[in-house]
Amino acid sequence: MCGIVGLFLKKDALQPQLGGMLTDMLITMTDRGPDSAGIAIYGNETEGQVKINVQSDTPERDFADLAETTQAAVDGKVYVKVTDTHAVLSVAEDKADVAIASLEEKGLRIMGSGASMEIYKEVGLPKDVAARFGLRDMGGSHGIGHTRMATESAVTTLGAHPFSTADDQCLVHNGSLSNHNRMRRKLARKGVFTRSENDTEVGAAYISSRIADGASLGEALEGTIEDLDGFFTFVTGTRNGFGVVRDPIACKPAVMAETEDYVAFASEYRAFADLPGIDAAKVWEPEPATVYFWER
Repeated sequence: MCGIVGLFLKKDALQPQLGGMLTDMLITMTDRGPDSAGIAIYGNETEGQVKINVQSDTPERDFADLAETTQAAVDGKVYVKVTDTHAVLSVAEDKADVAIASLEEKGLRIMGSGASMEIYKEVGLPKDVAARFGLRDMGGSHGIGHTRMATESAVTTLGAHPFSTADDQCLVHNGSLSNHNRMRRKLARKGVFTRSENDTEVGAAYISSRIADGASLGEALEGTIEDLDGFFTFVTGTRNGFGVVRDPIACKPAVMAETEDYVAFASEYRAFADLPGIDAAKVWEPEPATVYFWER
């Protein structure tokens, strides 16, 4: 089944509350998929710096000298924030590719990178994953989350959502793609590669590939309707906002809410129950084969 949540804040005053609001929404969706959970937060940026998100099954060993080895690789200053099995490294923008290559050589999993995006995901219940990473205390302008019931790949950290295949872009998905292997091969011929067997990562790669080719976020999401077969609800995050699209059949549940303060998405309305001002929100079911997106 899987459960998706998303929250885009229109007012900066709410930014310190983003992590708490998203966490409560995600925990509410637990029974839609209790095997793993993840969240992407778009928060503070430092000019000229890129955040690189990595994960390790043995963080005590792999993170012990992470700053020193990465600084040696890039020949420059590296800032490291370790949270449980994840670490976020901040490096100079022109050193990001070298840093990522060094981290991959070290055997670390790259979760994503970008100026503002941080991704945290692990096997386990949403409440446990949220507690491990302190998601409730994180602030930001917007974020998306996912709780998973595995259908297309094993229950692993690498198979958990969100998936990121380009800077500051990520995707969560409810549904199943029938042509993901064919699309994976097509993307590979263009030099776009995925790290997992999960069909959702193919969706993320498709969208980021379209944007890299010059499409807008809206155009990239519209392309999924034509080029990706199966049933799906996609919620994608970008540096400036987030977008939603459902397949033409739209058999997976979805609901949206909008107030003067925020736009919210969830697989079920009950995820909105504790949001401030929800009683006065405009609430609707997103239409099939229709793109919705909001940007700052």
